[in-house]
Amino acid sequence: MIVALVACAALFAIAGVAYALRSGGGQTLEDYVTARGQFGVGATTATLFASAMGSWILFGPPEAATWGGLPAIAGYALGSTLPSLCYIPLGRRLRTLMPDGHALTEYVRHRYGRAMHVFTLTIMIFYLFIAMAAQITGMAFILQLVADVPLWLTAAIVMVATVAYTALGGLRASIFTDGVQALLLLPLLAAGAVVAVYAVGGTAPLTTDVAERAPELLRWTHGPGVQGGLALVIGIGAASLFNQGTWQRVYAADSAETLRTSFATVAGTMGLTVVGTGLLGLAAVGAGTADPPSTALFGLLLDAAPPGVGLGLVLLGLTLVMSSADTVLNALASLVVVDLRQAVPRLSADTLLRVARWTTAGLAIPVFVIASQGYSVLYLFLVADLVCAAALVPVFGGLFSPHLTNRAALFGTAAGLMAGGLLFPAPGAAQPALLPAFAAALLVPPLVAVPLSAFSDKSSFDFDALRREVTTIEE
Repeated sequence: MIVALVACAALFAIAGVAYALRSGGGQTLEDYVTARGQFGVGATTATLFASAMGSWILFGPPEAATWGGLPAIAGYALGSTLPSLCYIPLGRRLRTLMPDGHALTEYVRHRYGRAMHVFTLTIMIFYLFIAMAAQITGMAFILQLVADVPLWLTAAIVMVATVAYTALGGLRASIFTDGVQALLLLPLLAAGAVVAVYAVGGTAPLTTDVAERAPELLRWTHGPGVQGGLALVIGIGAASLFNQGTWQRVYAADSAETLRTSFATVAGTMGLTVVGTGLLGLAAVGAGTADPPSTALFGLLLDAAPPGVGLGLVLLGLTLVMSSADTVLNALASLVVVDLRQAVPRLSADTLLRVARWTTAGLAIPVFVIASQGYSVLYLFLVADLVCAAALVPVFGGLFSPHLTNRAALFGTAAGLMAGGLLFPAPGAAQPALLPAFAAALLVPPLVAVPLSAFSDKSSFDFDALRREVTTIEE
């Protein structure tokens, strides 16, 4: 199995390196970070789908189904779908106001000032870093379950292969390999669903068997499922809008029409995928293989599936992880470069390009250390989701309202964090009640920010300033 892992990882790395070498002769810093306007509908759709996927799709929705049933599956699907739909108006707005931009943090800095910018930058870096550590950890767990491969060895192989082409080729190499990986993901996911249904003897575990073992999971009024589903909508939806990797792809699209078509297509595909893996979690409950819940899907597949499924899971997991890990690595490097350019404008483009490449390689080291230990990062994910929920309305409200002030945004976000933090469950809580915390974090900021802005004496923000002040990195 380890040979298969190395071979698959090497193939993706070779493809990415070959593309980077073939197209990187005249690559500029702008190409490396943004690839502005270079990709049409097909490539943009493929990279959005592949980068949004990850090992979470094999763990999260099936586990949510084991305790929340149909309402939790619906919430997970809606939380995964809504961000893609929201990126359509938000992305078009940001591209119009800031055509030479690179990151959401640039907009926040010029719209609100340094304090809100530092806060937004911090939560974006924290979220991306935790997301990548979780992806690699998930892949390491898959290999440990299938073939008892040490966690550190899987983490090392995946990180070396991913860094090999991402550090060299930047965003364009990431988008190219995403296209290759997307071509594999859909048939692999479909094949996995077919094998799962075959393994449990048809669709009965989704109906009669679940009704016998846990009938509450099939009720749309199931309390834990309804509350958990709503919490997932807020948490996943808010955090996804602070993903720098997605904002890079907003600018990489060659037109507003490409942006709309690609995100709409990905929204539908993501929703169907989450529903599919969630229903397999229910099937695991019906088949009695959902213990522990975090590996419900693997228990379903490995216990009754025909030989060779383990190899398919390795290929699927690797494709999911590398397609999202390269996105996160390049996104983090782009945030570093954009902010370094603001802090030290005298640095040349060549110097910044070297910084971007070394940052990409350097970030792999702490991720490898965390992933090789097998730590659970679920609680950190929930914390990141809460912080993003508190910042959601202040940050994106400023894209449309010129009257929202810096002070109002800061006080509103702080109030949301305080309200959500007071209601946030402690670590280790069994089936934690997240809805009150997420709802408070989302709803309190506008209740504070809107009145503060209304009574402010400051003049309205000039949106034209974004076009004037935000320029390409190489200018």
